[in-house]
Amino acid sequence: MSQRTLARYLTEEQRHKGIITNDLKLLLEVVARACQAISVAVGKGALGGVLGEAGSDNIQGEAQKKLDVLSNEILLEANEWGGHLAAMASEEMDLPHLVPHRFPKGEYLLTFDPLDGSSNIDVNVSIGTIFSVLKCPDGADLNTPQAAEQAFLQPGSAQVAAGYAVYGPTTLLVLSVGDGVVVFTLDREQGQFVLTRENVRIPAETNEFAINMANRRFWEAPLRDYVDEMQAGKSGSLGKDYNMRWVASMVADVHRIMTRGGIFMYPLDEKLRAKGGKLRLLYEANPMAFLVEQAGGAASTGRQRILDIVPERLHQRVPVILGSRQEVERVVACHSP
Repeated sequence: MSQRTLARYLTEEQRHKGIITNDLKLLLEVVARACQAISVAVGKGALGGVLGEAGSDNIQGEAQKKLDVLSNEILLEANEWGGHLAAMASEEMDLPHLVPHRFPKGEYLLTFDPLDGSSNIDVNVSIGTIFSVLKCPDGADLNTPQAAEQAFLQPGSAQVAAGYAVYGPTTLLVLSVGDGVVVFTLDREQGQFVLTRENVRIPAETNEFAINMANRRFWEAPLRDYVDEMQAGKSGSLGKDYNMRWVASMVADVHRIMTRGGIFMYPLDEKLRAKGGKLRLLYEANPMAFLVEQAGGAASTGRQRILDIVPERLHQRVPVILGSRQEVERVVACHSP
């Protein structure tokens, strides 16, 4: 039997199941090709002259890496001319990027974190690209970037597709179009993504957790109590030992959970309270929450389901707790009055 490539999988979702439109199929294929190009740049590393600082800051005031800037440009250039998009928004840009007038406009909006985990670029740890697709609201004002921001302020439950690419020992594309989660592996010789895992399911229970323990002194009391319970191990109330895993690359940490279960936490703490959290709702929290829920897991701020949040700003930040359902529910219970 021939291999099921990304193109074939998307055609089946469109033609046989009616899950997606032809335009969404074509859009996702373009995003995948852009991820392939980013994978090549990441793979060259120092040989391609792409390591190190870019000498600029993004809208969050964070120093950009050369690969951050390059990855953002690759995604913009790949997607602006195809006729599938009305506008794009990136973690690396202050305002939305409108499709130039010389190109046809489509019915979708694309948001992305072009290179998640970029602090790990220079040490050769897995990094990735996160993306999300929304329908552009009817009558949206796309005349200026400032006006276009309103079109993107939709809850995560409105997403029609989301995914991420992992640039590690192999390049993987993890995708959901609302019909479960599937994983594709990049066949470098063929130059295409091949389906290698279907119906991804996150185990309801886990014995692994991912959190930056260096921030413990800033955590809220409910979160400290929850982590203390896990660290107590078999002698504690949970009666089992836990292992901590922390890569500091959300894509890598979430992909481990997709593969074998676990819980990922970047909670609200005193250091982040004024900002609302660490991770960006539109570029990181929403697409990852969509994927995790499609795989049977749960995603919360600790107090609210992430996909229910109605964004107020393009670069809004939120706390993120996601992964194995029972563990996420325990964290939420800890935060309940």
